[in-house]
Amino acid sequence: MDFKFTDEQLMIQDVARRIAQEKIAPTAAEFDRSGEFPLENIRLLGENGLMGIEVPHEYGGAGLDSIGYVLAMIEIAAADCAHSTIMSVNNTLYCNGLMKSGTEEQKHKYVTPIASGVAIGAYALTEPQSGSDAVNMRTKAVLSADGGHYVVNGKKSWITSGPVAKYIMLFAVTDASKGARGISAFIIDTEREGFHRGKTEPKLGIRASATCEIEFTDYKVPVEDRIGAEGEGFRNAMGVLDAGRIGIASQAVGLARAAYEATVAYVKERKAFGQPIGSFQMTQAKIADMKCRLDAAWLLTLRAAWAKQQADKNGGRFSTEASVAKLVASEAAMFITHQAVQIHGGMGYSKEMPLERYFRDAKITEIYEGTSEIQRLVIARNETGLR
Repeated sequence: MDFKFTDEQLMIQDVARRIAQEKIAPTAAEFDRSGEFPLENIRLLGENGLMGIEVPHEYGGAGLDSIGYVLAMIEIAAADCAHSTIMSVNNTLYCNGLMKSGTEEQKHKYVTPIASGVAIGAYALTEPQSGSDAVNMRTKAVLSADGGHYVVNGKKSWITSGPVAKYIMLFAVTDASKGARGISAFIIDTEREGFHRGKTEPKLGIRASATCEIEFTDYKVPVEDRIGAEGEGFRNAMGVLDAGRIGIASQAVGLARAAYEATVAYVKERKAFGQPIGSFQMTQAKIADMKCRLDAAWLLTLRAAWAKQQADKNGGRFSTEASVAKLVASEAAMFITHQAVQIHGGMGYSKEMPLERYFRDAKITEIYEGTSEIQRLVIARNETGLR
């Protein structure tokens, strides 16, 4: 096995690390406290190709691959999970979805401004009554009599970047009698009449990543803004989520790495009973467990990115690899941040250090883009062939 990265992959990693350390890390605590959307930092990420890493240059992206994306995501997440959440949605859900299923006109019109950081994109699948059960959605898109547009009515919830997004990839029911095959995808321009944003959600973690409900009241979307054919939306959504899970796995690895590195430094400096606490066997056992889980998550995430690249070239799916990476990495992040707070004791619980923020941020990685329970179902069903 060759674990060497290409010059291009190392370049995007270096760019991400520099921005993360110089711009994001110094402001992360304040953005977490205020909940303000970090627009200036996000635009900087876009200007440096980080909001469309796998998007070709002609559409405003960096033109790199999935492994380059993973390396960059880890660096941003290690500085602040909220920034990496915004980056993940733009890259793997919005841009990836349009690059796979959009027309040339749609790519130029709707991918370029997002990949270049001029505007923010979002992805609207979840509804108040349908999270993991996405087929149960109620938002409807009805084709007009003249066939020129769809009329959309309904509500979506937990929309990352919803409060600030210019364009949103929306999934809605176009034929309720067909179940999953009656769901279609559309591009929504949030400046058109009939689109409404709800309140920004007060969240436990990733607080600088703005999240809200969105609602449609007789919203008219031109038929040319439908993504793919009618009825292909749900299949497209599930395919996009496979890529999204690699993004969340990368985010979890970066977050876990930050907590782990802070802990290793701390146990060498903090003394108790006349010696560094890192010399105590109980602490050493925790460090060893943290290291093993971090490395496992890191390698499984790289494997998933490699599998995606092979699928992009040769066809096929990578859902098992993506789910394994997401499951292991998210649970590793939760374990590692928990142990980091415990080892730091009172200082870990204090907002004077970033450990409590890492701990709060880690929880969401086990929930969004498919809960840990859903990942286990995906893996087991793919392995056994049973439903």
